[in-house]
Amino acid sequence: MKNRMRPTHDSFKYYGGRGIKVCERWLRYENFLADMGRKPSPIHSIDRIDTDGHYEPGNCRWATPAEQTKNRRRSPG
Repeated sequence: MKNRMRPTHDSFKYYGGRGIKVCERWLRYENFLADMGRKPSPIHSIDRIDTDGHYEPGNCRWATPAEQTKNRRRSPG
């Protein structure tokens, strides 16, 4: 999540490059853990509910790969 905000990351153009941010609260792992809890299983990863929204409480959930596939951003055009 935080790595995608670095301009040198391969996926930067899809995240930080689009203006997606990690909320300041989550820059401290303890706060992220308090808000999200531990991931429920090894296959889960963080998913933004609104794909144009930020990584922040209320817009993130733990999701399986199948759930994330259903929540993909549509390419313009």
